[in-house]
Amino acid sequence: MKFDDAVKFHGHSCPGLAIGYRVACLALKELGVRASDEELVAIVENNSCAVDAIQLICGCTFGKGNLIVKDFGKQVYTFIRRPNPEAIRIAVKWEPPPEDPATEAMWKRYAEGDRSPEVTTAVQDRKARKMKSVLETGDSELFAIKRVMLEMPEPARIYKSNTCTSCGEKVMETRTLMTGGKMVCIPCAERK
Repeated sequence: MKFDDAVKFHGHSCPGLAIGYRVACLALKELGVRASDEELVAIVENNSCAVDAIQLICGCTFGKGNLIVKDFGKQVYTFIRRPNPEAIRIAVKWEPPPEDPATEAMWKRYAEGDRSPEVTTAVQDRKARKMKSVLETGDSELFAIKRVMLEMPEPARIYKSNTCTSCGEKVMETRTLMTGGKMVCIPCAERK
């Protein structure tokens, strides 16, 4: 898949998506083909735009249980192919190109809510330069790459759906609580 495929999936192009694209391509280069089911697992340590590229390129999704989010706010991504416990841990070490004071001032205005055409154009140009750098930089300059041994993540489990006695909505059996002798979902239990 190409970066444009990730852009279509995500909805816009940005440096974070470019990082995720590069991470995903590196993971597949190191561990083999895209997941057809749950055999390739991605453990991501943030909830950024990068994760969308990983889902698309690697075939790791939240719904299949082979995308595990541990949101530590770190640009770190670990991939493991079942049943082998050897994983690859990819940490972003890339530093963006230096910016001139005028660009920094435009970014500050944008961060404070200024969406004037002048500021928006400057911010888009800044993003384009960063994306170009991410897409063109070599793997060893972009990432710190380590082989690590991991405990194999559990495969996805399917649980029975029950009906909450309070709201009437379906809820996974393992997410129900007993309140006043009745089986309820977590939101209804918290309202009581």
